[in-house]
Amino acid sequence: MQKAHILIVEDEDVTRFNLRNLFEAEGYQVSEAVDGDSMDAQLSRQKVHLVIMDINLPGKNGLLLARELTANRDMGLIFLTGRDSDIDKILGLEIGADDYLTKPFNPRELTIRARNILSRITQVKSDPDNALLQFNGWSLDGNSRKMTTPDGAVIPIPRGEYRALKLLIENAGQIVSRQQLIKEMTGRDLRSNDRTVDVTIRRLRKHFESIPETPELINTIHGEGYRFVGSID
Repeated sequence: MQKAHILIVEDEDVTRFNLRNLFEAEGYQVSEAVDGDSMDAQLSRQKVHLVIMDINLPGKNGLLLARELTANRDMGLIFLTGRDSDIDKILGLEIGADDYLTKPFNPRELTIRARNILSRITQVKSDPDNALLQFNGWSLDGNSRKMTTPDGAVIPIPRGEYRALKLLIENAGQIVSRQQLIKEMTGRDLRSNDRTVDVTIRRLRKHFESIPETPELINTIHGEGYRFVGSID
């Protein structure tokens, strides 16, 4: 079976060296890049399953590079960076990163998060239940991980959004807790002050709000979680 391939995008030599050793010891194939140009060169030559990227990079920063990655490629993305402000974390998740971890980091925590994301990438591609889900004129295709609007526009969505929306639709009319959602999206437990779920729901709502007929498909149940209130076709 082919090893999962991780690309480390980090311009600090010691950190990049340590990350490579960490993931190679876990049995992964690992490549390195120091900036956007070398990252693109690596991606053009070989299949990459997960990118672990700093934000502070020479040339284009990680946030700009992430927009290109999440728009055009099907792979996981973890930001690993010294930028620890809430604004940076929310922006990183808004762009479509699967996770955001700040330096200094716990190596064990990073490898667990990476493993969970890689596991979910495999599940999405191989799951025979990725049938087309239809609701309120929309459709959600798990095989291509795209939504189609009632007007026929096709919207690629990040993996976290797909998994969250699928869980909500499959439990339509029921309250789905933030803990259930974060577990489905990332495989980890909810931590205090974790905004990942809230950012993901906000991104999903923006898609629906763009169509006047479907502005309120996901309700907030304060103190408990979220509930899908659309009509399943």
